[in-house]
Amino acid sequence: MMRLPKDIASHCCGVGQTKANNSLANLLILSIMAGMFIALASAGANTVSSTIANPALAKLAAAAVFPCGLLMVLLAGGELFTGNALFLPMASMQQQVSIAMILRNWAVVYIGNFIGSFFIALLVYFSGQMNLFEGAVALQTIKTAAYKTSLSFMQALILGIMCNFLVCIAIWISLAAKTVSGKIIGLYMPIMLFILSGYEHSIANMYYIPAGLLAQSGTFHTAGAAIANIDQLTWSGFFFNNLLPVTIGNIIGGTLLVGVMYWFAYLKNNAKQS
Repeated sequence: MMRLPKDIASHCCGVGQTKANNSLANLLILSIMAGMFIALASAGANTVSSTIANPALAKLAAAAVFPCGLLMVLLAGGELFTGNALFLPMASMQQQVSIAMILRNWAVVYIGNFIGSFFIALLVYFSGQMNLFEGAVALQTIKTAAYKTSLSFMQALILGIMCNFLVCIAIWISLAAKTVSGKIIGLYMPIMLFILSGYEHSIANMYYIPAGLLAQSGTFHTAGAAIANIDQLTWSGFFFNNLLPVTIGNIIGGTLLVGVMYWFAYLKNNAKQS
């Protein structure tokens, strides 16, 4: 048995209402956990791809690992900003959640996701994990971060839109299933596709880029390696070249391209009258 799309739409509104009414303490704890989950998946993706010379195969390896992050969020529990870009606006369009409640949730969850992601970046850095494979993991981490901070504002924005379109579709499909195995299968493929395609996820980048900045400042076996766009890898580049446009893109992709579309398709005629 599975939920039909109309039932998923109604379920999303209920989830959004629950999230909007969660306490600040719970939101912060669960968002920190979600940030850690996504960061660990990002660290794993960098690690598994670090020694693969063929770029396509390296992407495929990373894409096979990264969905573990969202699986942990879904099954273990967590508050993820990119997923909440779907749930809360849908609940708002059903007049179950106010705009102020959306902004409260998004602000707390975004901060919590950053704390969790950055914490894992620090742990990975100080653990020496980046020395794996004679520093190949550090090199891959720096290269990934340098590429991301070299994107133009418009590139990062569009890649963010496409990313969260797929992330929210993955969440939507997972909600169709009523078993753990069904949820895993439903979630896996769209997330794998977004990594393969090189799209940009704001919360994952809260690990990827700080980890690259830390690796760049450390004493890893990367001396003499040619790294494209290394001059773009700065803290200001992180915030303004990547995180800002990607976050805006993620909101557009999750809210407008998934939440609003499906609300119009399945719920518009049943919206509560004010």
